[in-house]
Amino acid sequence: MTPEFDSELLRTTLSQLDNVAGRLTLDPNIHERLRYPRRALVVSVPVLMDSGRTEVFIGYRVHHSTALGPTKGGLRYDAEVNLGEVTALAMLMSWKCALMGLPYGGAKGGVRCSPRNMSAREREHLTRRYTA
Repeated sequence: MTPEFDSELLRTTLSQLDNVAGRLTLDPNIHERLRYPRRALVVSVPVLMDSGRTEVFIGYRVHHSTALGPTKGGLRYDAEVNLGEVTALAMLMSWKCALMGLPYGGAKGGVRCSPRNMSAREREHLTRRYTA
């Protein structure tokens, strides 16, 4: 695992995948493919704050799998969010969709910020800039 993907949640999620793959005698090629996201995007999101200064936030979007269809997944705002955590959450969303028979792959987004310290206008502006 490369450093930018390192997180406790991702290590736990990969351990669960390895355990289940062994029990199911999953084809090693499929198992290896499921360990990595299809794509991961890192963005910088400049936002004009209420104070008049511009603050740049780091955002992530991970698509784990598109095997079942387009991806779906929410957006997490947290001061400590990182690419590894977002990758794990996208992977878990892939599993949820597959287990429920939904025609979607898993995705997740994350923005490194402290939403409780931001006004409603700042949060809205951040969300609109991130999703544009």
